[in-house]
Amino acid sequence: MRLVTGTKILLCLSLWFLFPLSAYAIPAITCHCFTDRSYDTAHPAAADPYFLATTQNSFFAIVFNTDKKSIVMKKQQGTSPDDLWVAYWVASKAGKIPDSLLLAKSKSDSWKNVLVPLNLPLKSLGARFSNALNANVPSDRLSEAVVDELFLKDRLLGERDVADMRKAGANNQELIIATVIATKTKQSAKQLYLEVKAGTKTWGSLLSWTKIDTKNMQQEVANILRLHPQ
Repeated sequence: MRLVTGTKILLCLSLWFLFPLSAYAIPAITCHCFTDRSYDTAHPAAADPYFLATTQNSFFAIVFNTDKKSIVMKKQQGTSPDDLWVAYWVASKAGKIPDSLLLAKSKSDSWKNVLVPLNLPLKSLGARFSNALNANVPSDRLSEAVVDELFLKDRLLGERDVADMRKAGANNQELIIATVIATKTKQSAKQLYLEVKAGTKTWGSLLSWTKIDTKNMQQEVANILRLHPQ
């Protein structure tokens, strides 16, 4: 097993002190100080957690027109990625402030208890999201409804394709990175996901094959959104 270097440990610790917990943050801090950030043929899956996270963060920043660093910082402070999807989706559709919604959620055991009293126009939040909210599903299921709404709104995948990906087990990160690669290569997003799931490919190997530079991932996301105008 490869050891985490002392420098990287110190970097994580410095981030904890640099970004104190906000009022709505979950007590447990999630460190996003990935030790592997580039594809290595000797360890083809080592950087996959980073590739998944940075692609999701890039997509999030683009679709919600926000700063990627601020999203990473919120996660480092302990905010649930699922809650971020919900808060920013509702804020974008109902004229609310994401941080105020996150604060309210930190004091409640469900998003339904937070949002229903606000008397929001559920129709504007999308049928999938509204149905999931009314069913009082957990935050991870609600965040999947948000990403599905975004994919269908921006025509990144068809309704059946999204459903097939979810049925196959793809989470938000996997759905997003598979679609970015699929759009670039004109391949099937589901097939790419299944290859990674089966262990015959890794996200790193696919990104290397397509020559997608993760340092420019936000531009890659912006490009595929332009390819699918509303």
